[in-house]
Amino acid sequence: MYDYAHPLSDAIEGITHSICTLEFQDHRPFYDWCIENLPTPSRPRQYEFARLNMTYLVLSKRKLLQMVKEKLVSGWDDPRMPTLSGIRRRGVRPEAIRNFTRRIGVAKAQSLIDFEVFEDCIREDLDECAERSMAVIRPIKVIITNLAEGTKEELTPAVHPKKPELGKRQIYFTKELYIDESDFSENMDPNFFRLKPGGEVRLRNAYVIRCQEVIKDPSGAVRELHCVYDPVTLGGKAPADGHKVKGIIHWVSASECINAEVRLYGRLFGVRDPEVVPEGQDFKSNLNKDSLVVLKNAKIERA
Repeated sequence: MYDYAHPLSDAIEGITHSICTLEFQDHRPFYDWCIENLPTPSRPRQYEFARLNMTYLVLSKRKLLQMVKEKLVSGWDDPRMPTLSGIRRRGVRPEAIRNFTRRIGVAKAQSLIDFEVFEDCIREDLDECAERSMAVIRPIKVIITNLAEGTKEELTPAVHPKKPELGKRQIYFTKELYIDESDFSENMDPNFFRLKPGGEVRLRNAYVIRCQEVIKDPSGAVRELHCVYDPVTLGGKAPADGHKVKGIIHWVSASECINAEVRLYGRLFGVRDPEVVPEGQDFKSNLNKDSLVVLKNAKIERA
């Protein structure tokens, strides 16, 4: 009955091109027979193309519904879900989705599109439109030992580095700062260009600092870093001796920041093709248990 209703509803609704997935190709002779032999008000044509398959995702509505009903996600608009409401909630703009569909095109052959292609389209779009600000999601405190207590120097970096017409924002350089724990390492790897003991790094939109002392708590975790700043390096200037500082890291003022909860969304599935499962298991066995990480103590710019 579905095969009978399909051509009739298309013809009655004035459909000109009925786009189907490849499994409907075998049904097309009957579709055409109905259109040719019944008094339909229009003559649509059926065209078949391969359905969209992406790595690290399932796009079957039946399987997505199963995850929603079993509360494996928070709902249809969960930011990890491959739904328009989920993608919108994650902050992806329609322009990125349109760019993605143009880039992958339409094909007859079954294929698996890399999720990285979609991510690249999102980055390209956000790079053009997103206003800049800094956040430290796993903070380590930095004490600038050669800066006077109570100093609060106002800096005015651009809201967008390529669009001066968007104006500037205010950030503050103070004696106590936060940097992200991923931007500090005690491992003296020569290829690590961020902060390390005795090493230098540039604070984005501010000064070059050098780490002089690492303070740890009784468990051995890094509690704070004591650093000195070079006052001649503001605005991207080199230190007085002219040597180049390679690393640039983000930061926030400890006294002028806001506490925030940050949710880090990863890929919903932990394997490239979630549909491939061991015998006796189903696609849910491939769910990524770390697809959502909630951090309660992030620090963000007031801007």
